[in-house]
Amino acid sequence: MCLITFSYKNHPFYKLIVAANRDEFYQRPTRAAQFWTDEQLPDILAGKDLKANGTWMGVSKTGRWGALTNYRDPSNINENAPSRGDLVLDYLKSDSNERAYLKEIKDNGKKYNGFNLLIGGKDSLYHFSNETNSIKEIEPGIHGVSNALLDTNWPKLDHAKKELERVTSNSKFDRDELFEILKNSEKAPDEKLPSTGIPYEWEKAVSSIFIKTDNYGTLCSTLLLVDYEGNAEFTERRYNVENCKIIDENTFKLVFS
Repeated sequence: MCLITFSYKNHPFYKLIVAANRDEFYQRPTRAAQFWTDEQLPDILAGKDLKANGTWMGVSKTGRWGALTNYRDPSNINENAPSRGDLVLDYLKSDSNERAYLKEIKDNGKKYNGFNLLIGGKDSLYHFSNETNSIKEIEPGIHGVSNALLDTNWPKLDHAKKELERVTSNSKFDRDELFEILKNSEKAPDEKLPSTGIPYEWEKAVSSIFIKTDNYGTLCSTLLLVDYEGNAEFTERRYNVENCKIIDENTFKLVFS
């Protein structure tokens, strides 16, 4: 993912509300979200990166969920680093608790290019980035992460969090309102652009929540809603890269065991 905003233990009906966009180069092969029965992992629901065989966001029937963003630092890229998408997949397959799993990642995190990892179980939610090498348990509230650290004040992330708070202040909000947050294509003004080491034109192009360029942009939006009884709803909406119209939308319902 390249933008994830979420409400954690901050809503009367839902323990977790996640709204996230995946941004990627258009030519990178991808499989839509589905249960991974072909991989002999029938409990896992996720999209699949068909180049590296990992995932950017997924859930498991066992009550686990994970999501990943890249940390943007073009001066520190190792072309031979292992795929960061393995971090989410390995957690979904793991029997380790969240803190134990992140301790394993912490010990080996520098072999990966920069990342933010969010993982959660039935009663906890954690963030880890190999940029700080620190494990953080998430407090209840509205949070977000893009291509910097958790809750960094980037304009698009601040806007997404503010809108998520507004929408979810209604106890019976409409799912389409969450998708509308993720479809916002307004770019940040020049004076508020982050400075991450990429050219101005590129910094401007990726400063919106929903991104559209000639060869890179938002490929899909994902919602994850989990209530306090463990009932989960996972919805993926995929877009046509030519006109940004919806290709398809699929919703999966799970009961976490």
